[in-house]
Amino acid sequence: MCDRKAVIKNADMSEEMQQDSVECATQALEKYNIEKDIAAHIKKEFDKKYNPTWHCIVGRNL
Repeated sequence: MCDRKAVIKNADMSEEMQQDSVECATQALEKYNIEKDIAAHIKKEFDKKYNPTWHCIVGRNL
């Protein structure tokens, strides 16, 4: 994967959950190229691990 850096601009969750989100996002970025698919993967994983309902936005220059 390219040298990318995760930036969490706004979060209402623990540091542990934020780290988990970065790891989940890294997996999604390795698997998908379309931002909608990346967001869907992250949401699905968080819904499974931390119970529904999560919202995830993936994009450039947010």
